[in-house]
Amino acid sequence: VQLQASGGGLVQAGGSLRLSCVASGRTFSNYGMGWFRQAPGKEREVVASITWTGFTTYYADSVKGRFTVSRDIAKNTVYLQMNSLKPEDTAVYYCAARYRDAASYEYWGRGTQVTVSS
Repeated sequence: VQLQASGGGLVQAGGSLRLSCVASGRTFSNYGMGWFRQAPGKEREVVASITWTGFTTYYADSVKGRFTVSRDIAKNTVYLQMNSLKPEDTAVYYCAARYRDAASYEYWGRGTQVTVSS
């Protein structure tokens, strides 16, 4: 599975961005998708995920109520809608894929930079 993330940029605090991640190479509907981020000097952390069935989503406590993960099977795309952005959301954001209920994410895309100014 090849993953291509886009949609990052510079935004003021309180603003919104929508990240997109297009998958290719395999049957998209068989893959659970996750969004991760890594800020300078910090470890990578999971932000949000959606299961391969699409029935279950997960959000880190720090983004609950502000971020929404969704997918469009027809477009082989997973989205991360980010609202009410805060400076602490500044990071490189990555999308990842795992086959069905695999224990770990096997495929990773290149990151997209999100910078939130105060």
